[in-house]
Amino acid sequence: MENPHAERQAVLLERILKNTSKCTEMVMELNHCIEEILRANAYVKTAADLATKYRKNVQYNLEATRGNKAADGNRS
Repeated sequence: MENPHAERQAVLLERILKNTSKCTEMVMELNHCIEEILRANAYVKTAADLATKYRKNVQYNLEATRGNKAADGNRS
């Protein structure tokens, strides 16, 4: 006589394995998509870093120029 509990457990384990396999597959696909996004965003990050450095340099030069004009004005 077969054990009905063992049969039920076997069916449940099969379902669990099937679902975990699907879940693993989806996580791997998600990781792949995230890697693609990160690669694509690398250029955006580089451009943003360059723009930030440029803005800081412009700000520094504007402040230095204003300081020179003020100093020249006091010499007159």
